[in-house]
Amino acid sequence: MQAATPTPRHLPGDLAVWFFICAELAVFGILFIGFGVARSLDPATFHAGRQALHPWTGLLNTIGLITASYLVATAVHRLRNRQAGVTVLLWAAVGASSIYSIGKLWEYAALYGNGFNLGTNTFWMFYFFLTFFHFMHVVLGQIILVVLAVKVRRGDYNGDDMNGMESGASYWHMVDLVWLVLFPMLYVLA
Repeated sequence: MQAATPTPRHLPGDLAVWFFICAELAVFGILFIGFGVARSLDPATFHAGRQALHPWTGLLNTIGLITASYLVATAVHRLRNRQAGVTVLLWAAVGASSIYSIGKLWEYAALYGNGFNLGTNTFWMFYFFLTFFHFMHVVLGQIILVVLAVKVRRGDYNGDDMNGMESGASYWHMVDLVWLVLFPMLYVLA
């Protein structure tokens, strides 16, 4: 009896998308290091800044993004296996991620209303810069998910060629991963 040959593993999506993801992660990594150094130089300012944040909003944002990632991963799995419901899952991911977008906009408005902005101190400079930079990545990710949903609906993606779907999903998971570092860094550890 002959052993089954394992299927070769491959990097999901397009290699160019992975170069982009790595570049984005490097930028976030540099910003995280800057945040850590600044926090170590002025822990009192960072502690006071964290006290003004809304941890429940941050937690709700986290739940929204994790849920969206689960839905995206399920959509990729279903498309690969040529199962129904991929478009619905992608639209549901956009909806779940909108929890983050709405929560973050509400939080920005509340913080600005309380007098906090980029110029308040070092904590707020990092907070607004990091979270807005991430927010823009979430918005791009939501646009990508909408494009994927439209393409699946039109039949452009049907499970034969997973490159576009896997590329979009990989970008989305990078956005989620960055938030899973940002949330504790800003809301818990500062």
